[in-house]
Amino acid sequence: MVIGEEELLRSRAVGAVRSAVLAHHPDAEVHELAALGLPVGQLADVLAPSLFGGHRMVVVTGVHEAAGALTDSLTAYAKDPDPDLTLVVVHSGGKRNEALVKAFKAAGAAVDDCPKVSSVGDRIAFVRNEVRRLGGRITPDAVTALVDAIGADLRSLSAAASQLVSDFGGSVDADDVARFHRGQAEVTGFTVAERVLTGDRAGSIEMLRWALERGVAHVLIADAIADGVRTAARVASLSSSNPGDLARTLKMPPWKVKKAQVQARGWSIEGLQQALGVAADLNADVKGVAASADYALERAIRRIVTIRTETGRGRPARTGH
Repeated sequence: MVIGEEELLRSRAVGAVRSAVLAHHPDAEVHELAALGLPVGQLADVLAPSLFGGHRMVVVTGVHEAAGALTDSLTAYAKDPDPDLTLVVVHSGGKRNEALVKAFKAAGAAVDDCPKVSSVGDRIAFVRNEVRRLGGRITPDAVTALVDAIGADLRSLSAAASQLVSDFGGSVDADDVARFHRGQAEVTGFTVAERVLTGDRAGSIEMLRWALERGVAHVLIADAIADGVRTAARVASLSSSNPGDLARTLKMPPWKVKKAQVQARGWSIEGLQQALGVAADLNADVKGVAASADYALERAIRRIVTIRTETGRGRPARTGH
C-alpha cells in the first residue's frame, strides 16, 4: 500500500516496487488501473491467475475514489492474495475509503507512507537529499535560496536540483542558484517559441521541459509557437524593413514587429510556410489528437528547427533535373 498526499513520492514508491518486481521477474506483466469508475469485473480479470503462468504486478491508483463494490473486492483479495501477483494500491490520504487502508494493513501489506512535505525544513531536507542522490553537493545557503525561489512543488524542486547538478558540475552554491533561477523562473510559452524561431534546438527543448515542469499548459506553448511562426511569416512577407511602417501595416505594436524581425532572420518564406503547417498539426495534437502532448510538443519543436536549418536563407537554391 502506497499512501499519502505527496504525488511525487507516491509515484517514486510505485516505481521502486515495479523495479524490484521486474528485477526478480523480468517477464512479469504489469497492469495499472485507475480506481475511479473501474468495473469490478475488470479488476477481477487482472487479479485472476494467468493461463500462461509467470508473475504479474497490478497497480490500482486513486483507491480513495473507489466505489463500494470495488473496495469490497480489494478487501476480499487482501485476505487471500495470490503469491504470484504483486498488488499495489495507491491512496492519496484522508478519510475516504479509510477502511480499505485498515484492511490492507491488517492483512500484512507493506506500507509506503508519502506524507505532504509541508514545512520549509522538510523541503530543504528534500532538496539536500535530491542533490545527494544525484551525486552532487549543495551549500546550506544554496538550498535555502532554491526553496525560497521555487516554493512547495516537489517536482519543480526535484527538476531544479537535477538541472543544477548537471549544469554546475555537481557542486552547487548560492551564486549558481541565482544564475540558474534568473534564467529559468519566468519561462513561458513565448520563451520556448523564441528559442525555436532562432533555431536553438537544445535551448528550445530545455525551455520546453522547464515550462512543463513549471506547469505551463501544453495549449499555451503550442499557441505561442504558432503565434511566433505566424508573426515572423507576416513580417518576412513584406518588403519594408521599417518597424514603424510594418507596425502600421500589420496593426501590431512596434516592439512585437522588432522581435519578429529578429526571429525571422535566417528563415526563408518557404521554410516559414512549412513551419506554419507543423504548428497547425501541433495545435490539433495538444488538444487531444496525440497520445502524448509532451511528445507532440518536443517532436514539433525539433521539426521546426530542422526546417529552418534545411530551408533557411543563404542555403544553395534547389535545382531541378
